[in-house]
Amino acid sequence: MQTQDRSTASNCPIIRETLQNAITTSQNHLLSIQYPDGYWWAVLESNVTITAEVVLLHKIWGTDKTRPLHKVETYLRNEQREHGGWELYYGDGGELSTSVEAYMALRLLGVPASDPALLKAKEFILERGGISKTRIFTKFHLALIGCYDWQGIPSIPPAIMLLPDNFPVTIYEMSSWARGSTVPLLIVFDKKPIYLTEPGINLDELYAEGVENVRYELPKSGDWADLFVGLDKGFKFAEASNLMPLREAGLKAAEKWVLERQEATGDWGGIIPAMLNSLLALRALHYDSCDPIVDRGLQAVDRFAVETEEIYWIQPCVSPVWDTALVMRALVESGMEPNRPELVRAGEWLLDKQILDYGDWAVKNKKGKPGAWAFEFDNRFYPDVDDSAVVVMALDAVTLPDEELKRSAIARTLKWILSMQCKEGGWAAFDIDNNQDWLNAIPYGDLKAMIDPNTADVTARVLEMSGRCDLSLGSFALRRALAYLIKEQEQDGSWFGRWGVNYIYGTSGAISALALIATESHISNIERGAAWLLSCQNSDGGWGETCQSYNDPSLKGQGDSTASQTAWALAGLMAAVEASTTVAGSTLTPETLSAIERGIEYLIATQRSDGTWDESYFTGTGFPCHFYLKYHLYQQHFPLTALGRYQKLMSNPPNCPS
Repeated sequence: MQTQDRSTASNCPIIRETLQNAITTSQNHLLSIQYPDGYWWAVLESNVTITAEVVLLHKIWGTDKTRPLHKVETYLRNEQREHGGWELYYGDGGELSTSVEAYMALRLLGVPASDPALLKAKEFILERGGISKTRIFTKFHLALIGCYDWQGIPSIPPAIMLLPDNFPVTIYEMSSWARGSTVPLLIVFDKKPIYLTEPGINLDELYAEGVENVRYELPKSGDWADLFVGLDKGFKFAEASNLMPLREAGLKAAEKWVLERQEATGDWGGIIPAMLNSLLALRALHYDSCDPIVDRGLQAVDRFAVETEEIYWIQPCVSPVWDTALVMRALVESGMEPNRPELVRAGEWLLDKQILDYGDWAVKNKKGKPGAWAFEFDNRFYPDVDDSAVVVMALDAVTLPDEELKRSAIARTLKWILSMQCKEGGWAAFDIDNNQDWLNAIPYGDLKAMIDPNTADVTARVLEMSGRCDLSLGSFALRRALAYLIKEQEQDGSWFGRWGVNYIYGTSGAISALALIATESHISNIERGAAWLLSCQNSDGGWGETCQSYNDPSLKGQGDSTASQTAWALAGLMAAVEASTTVAGSTLTPETLSAIERGIEYLIATQRSDGTWDESYFTGTGFPCHFYLKYHLYQQHFPLTALGRYQKLMSNPPNCPS
């Protein structure tokens, strides 16, 4: 959708009182939802598979009667769409694997196959090929209760746990999230348990070809990746013949690894997949449900639950560190005093959450010393670069009673981030040089999320941190990072967004970084990025982009306007405007200021009377093409940041044309 540009922009585009009122009401709302300890934390939403798998988990452990799982039925019924299926993300038209898992959960909750909602779901599922066409993880969960045959699930030799760290392929070449999920599954895949549930179910009705005609085999892709299908046949023969080398030693090592990585709070990796898989591994090893390790793990899952009078569902993760840091930045950038008590409490809470233990990152990073932040309340093994850079910017923006302690914490984080720079010059989220893309071709990796390579958006975040906080990366690290970021710019001027949807997110971040750290040397890259953002502004003044742009890049920058994505685009454009005023020969066009003005008008017009914004779309990314997130604070703090930056920009209009 193209911009409908105005030919000129006024000197006072928006009434100051209107802008200030929008800022104040937004600030007041955010202050009203701060937790007493100082942090901000809102719901993190994904698709229904997480909740469906938790239902299965409790049925397997026999702990379903001690949780309000009856409310899950209402939740799943509410989430079913008119077409009969369940969505991967809002408005996607329904997705097969998601729908099969929702159907499974409803059956486990006692809903008969003859229920009208399930009859409608069955029709949706069969039209798309049924269970045989679902992803490996869906088939895995069905195999646990005898609704799919283990022959169709990939085998993973437990002996991979025994490979030395310097071996070309170890578990540490997997992304942190894949590693935390895979190690416990080595145990489950080896044991191949089938559990009886109450009620007992089968899902024979969901096989499009008829259950008697199912071929329980791994799908072939028709390319070199089919080599892994052949290897899998060899592994299965070794399993059946009890010839799998070092099997028992590998299983013992996997069990030890899982136990060592459980937090004192019971969490594993801070994400539900790792938590569920670890609990399934312990069940396969015949741990008792009353075992303290199991009990802590189940309680950790409980803490991810959202419960109301009518519904109960499970978040995939919790995001208090991320939420807190971004809200702090929004409040300060919108004019709040940096020593305000609420900001001081938040800053001190963040300082207390800095991780000073070595984690999995240290296996490949032999030089770095701990001092980073994670996403969650507790996740000492998996801090990440993105959170750490945002926390540094949040802390830098506020004034704390102990400024020396704050500066020392920031200095420690900077050293850790520098030690995490990848060979290509950029930064990844959780690991260094975690880029063996062939791992995504193994049958088990059908979500294509087995690695954590450096990305433009995380790299841009580090560069923005450096420029905004006046922290030197050193000339060598800076040159490499800039070269990587420029290499990642697309021909049309945009950048891919790995962790937010999608090109709007990536482009905004890259422009914001370059405008702070390399204005003169890279003004052409900045202007090309800004031109792309201008090209996809919607007629209502906002910006939006569908998650489908990950599957089809021709849809980049296209979608209904949302508050969060509009704020991202505005941040990028305003950074470009500020950069252009400092570079000789760079001309600020009336169209750019007009687009910014209309974007701000969109935010003000869509703000509700209580200072909040609403959006249904998912704008966060877990795994591109396969798993998406809706951060319920994104539509609150990002618009406030944009409004605050606009207010600052207009206090001294840059060559504002008449």
